[in-house]
Amino acid sequence: MSIRTVSSREVYRNPWLRLREDQIERTGGRRGIYGVVEKDDCAVILPLEGDTIYLVEQFRYTIQQRALELPQGGWETADVDPEELARGELREETGLVAERMTYLGAMWIAYGFARQKQHVYLATGLRMENPDPDPEEHDLIVHRIPVADFEQMLLDGSIQDGCTLAAWGLYRLWKDRQKADPAAAGSPGPR
Repeated sequence: MSIRTVSSREVYRNPWLRLREDQIERTGGRRGIYGVVEKDDCAVILPLEGDTIYLVEQFRYTIQQRALELPQGGWETADVDPEELARGELREETGLVAERMTYLGAMWIAYGFARQKQHVYLATGLRMENPDPDPEEHDLIVHRIPVADFEQMLLDGSIQDGCTLAAWGLYRLWKDRQKADPAAAGSPGPR
């Protein structure tokens, strides 16, 4: 390792995250500090129905604006099944229930300062039930958008959520491989 942890202390905690400050030593002996935000795993879901995708719009406090993005979130629980989480977040935010959930992979959201893994699922065979938003999602609006319009919104900057951009890129790579090798249709499952 090029950075060794000398000591670690938790400096803040709430139900959604933990913040720790580590005293570190870099290769060559130079010391410093590293701040790390720790959050439990979460999920991002691509709800596709033919050439239509479902997105959610909500006010994001950190940027003080409304944002359009894929349904996503976590349950602040360390040992949750990723597919159960993805199904729950999809239903909670959109009211959609998926017949099939295909695991596309996982990604670290912002590992320069945060330790949080996000599982990516493709949701198909959709049917509508009642949404069940949590208090933070009181102003959430569900949008049903043609995929071509969605991709244009990614390109023109109307959608700037990094998780949405990354999940769509992962989906497109997965889809291209399915075309090239239909036998590869199975998903590996969470790691």
